[in-house]
This record gives sequence, C-alpha cells and structure tokens, in this order.
Amino acid sequence: MAECIFCRIARGEIASHRVYESPQLVGFLDIQPIRRGHVLLVPREHFPYFDGLPAALAAEIFSVAQRLAPVLRRRFDAHRVGFMFTGTDVAHAHAHVVPMVEGGDITSRQYIAEEQVTIRPAPRAAAEDLQEAARMIRESLS
Repeated sequence: MAECIFCRIARGEIASHRVYESPQLVGFLDIQPIRRGHVLLVPREHFPYFDGLPAALAAEIFSVAQRLAPVLRRRFDAHRVGFMFTGTDVAHAHAHVVPMVEGGDITSRQYIAEEQVTIRPAPRAAAEDLQEAARMIRESLS
C-alpha cells in the first residue's frame, strides 16, 4: 500500500514523533491527539483490519501498550490510559494508547447525554509539544 499514510510513516517517508520502534512496529504521537501523549502503535506491514494481524504482532502491540500505560499515567497526570483499535480514519490496523484525564476522553455513545453529537477532528498539536512529549516518553521507556 504505497500511498497509505501509515505505511509511509513506518518507512520514514513522512516525519513522525516516534516513541517506539521494532522490526515489526512503530509507535509515534498522534498529531491530532485526544490528549497530550496520545500514541499510535502501527505495524510496519500493511494490514487493513486488526483482526488480520498475526498473533505475535498483536501480542507485541499489546505488550508495548502495557509498557506505555504507566509512563503515560505518570508523565501526563492521567488516572487511566485507554487502549483501542479503531481504524475509522486510516485503513491500516493501528492501536491508540491515550492518557485519560477526563471520563469523556474515550467513550461510547452510550455515555453521551446529548441526542445530537457533532464530531470533528481534534486540533493539530504544536510540533514543539509533540517533540517534548515524545522525548519524555522515550526517556521513560528506556
């Protein structure tokens, strides 16, 4: 999938604020984060659906997310860290690891009181903030 944005990021064709790398996986900060420290875990190989991931790769994603969670809780003052596969924006299997500061940071329609909810992309984070957050996470993972 030469034109897939996540394939291009994994190959280094598009810059990212990386926090983790292995031969099979890259972890980098989301440029439109739900919360500061929002990490995307993306396989280097293109898989359109998370259920198509080889078991060993899925296990690596989960293992890295477990290593990230205490770092994100501590560094970004979050009580919990959310972990999810969505794939609604990019058809390349990827996981979100998100520091949860408020209950609505990751939620389902079931918890939203309003009948009509307007969804918009999250604002783009400042490059300096992404750089600093990536540095903090990398240092804490080392």
